[in-house]
Amino acid sequence: MKPKLAMSLPLKTPIEFVYSNKLSLILQRDVGEDTDSFDSALMHALRHDPDVIVLGEIRDLETMTIAIRATETGHLVLGTLHTIDASQTINRIVDMFPGLQQDQIRNQLSLVLTAIVCQALIPRIDGVGRVPACEVMIANMPIRNTIREGRIHQLYSIIQVSKKEGMQSLNQALAELLIKGTINEEQAFMRTNNPEDLRGIYESYKR
Repeated sequence: MKPKLAMSLPLKTPIEFVYSNKLSLILQRDVGEDTDSFDSALMHALRHDPDVIVLGEIRDLETMTIAIRATETGHLVLGTLHTIDASQTINRIVDMFPGLQQDQIRNQLSLVLTAIVCQALIPRIDGVGRVPACEVMIANMPIRNTIREGRIHQLYSIIQVSKKEGMQSLNQALAELLIKGTINEEQAFMRTNNPEDLRGIYESYKR
């Protein structure tokens, strides 16, 4: 059976890769060339009713507001932020909004968020390129409740005990790369913001 044709709208600044249409229609927009700003491009993108909207980077309140609005109308929105883990990502999104709106935004995020993936690119021990260490948070019910209630500091614990659901913390990813001999300890401990936790996970994996 021929797959359903989907439309995606990547918004980038600048466009670094040009994608070809294969199983979907891809309409790329270069912010600065094809459109004035991310938020104006997003407004126009919604009129095309794409299945997927890709934001090169979410930098300001207007873009984040429209991105959340797009998810509420059934669009899959993929975006990037400069954050090191899932908890910091949630805090960065919420902190973009004025204090009086932050409870509302946490509630909206708890409803529309699908997943957060954070990566650190680490030099391989053999010197051949880099390898990603990824923290993966999937928005299951405990995650959604924790975000809604503002208990962001508890997300890390839920991620750590939810490996069967496809989640992993950055420290778990780093420990696995250490066990495989892909990276060295110096590089791993440079990337973590909780060295004691990483050491404990690494020691448990070695056993």
